[in-house]
Amino acid sequence: MGNTMHSYEPCKGSGLRHDPIAAILGPRPIGWISTCDDQGRPNLAPYSFFNVFNYRPPIVAFSSVGYKDTVRNVQATGEFVYNLATRALADAVNATSAEVAGDEFQLAGLTPRGSALVRPPAVGQSPVAMECKAIEVRQMQDHLGGALDTWMVFGEVVMVHIDRALLSAADGNYDTTAAQPILRGGGPADYFEITPQARFLMRRPS
Repeated sequence: MGNTMHSYEPCKGSGLRHDPIAAILGPRPIGWISTCDDQGRPNLAPYSFFNVFNYRPPIVAFSSVGYKDTVRNVQATGEFVYNLATRALADAVNATSAEVAGDEFQLAGLTPRGSALVRPPAVGQSPVAMECKAIEVRQMQDHLGGALDTWMVFGEVVMVHIDRALLSAADGNYDTTAAQPILRGGGPADYFEITPQARFLMRRPS
């Protein structure tokens, strides 16, 4: 039996048409991050390197490949808002991924909604928003200590807003499938959505 594994060192290239790591570790939740600069001007951009990393307090993090306005604004103000990227808002999410001068809310036809504890606005059309206070902004390094043009942003969630339609009347549980979040794949245009048929239950052993 021949070798069935395709093995490679990332520093030397995969030998494949597209680097598969982002596809293997996916689909990934999208951090649709709104910020404002020190003059109060809003910014909105999606980040596919995003997730939650602690329960209490809830801590989320995203990374930006390149020192972009979002990172600059978080460093200046110490605040950001995570907005849920949904199937209904997919075109708007995509529109805000463009690096343009001006207001991404206006560009994508979105309505800013005032936040309770932070200055950046939320996306009014999104059914979920999490207001965050920055904990750390860190430039990433490789294993040899070399600086990368990638910036990691950690934030503590200090306020959560959820459309009541996504909360079960019976037990108050959040319905992930009803929210129809979109997820990022590994290809240049690959996205996924969650459907009720994709759900299965598996209890952790006691």
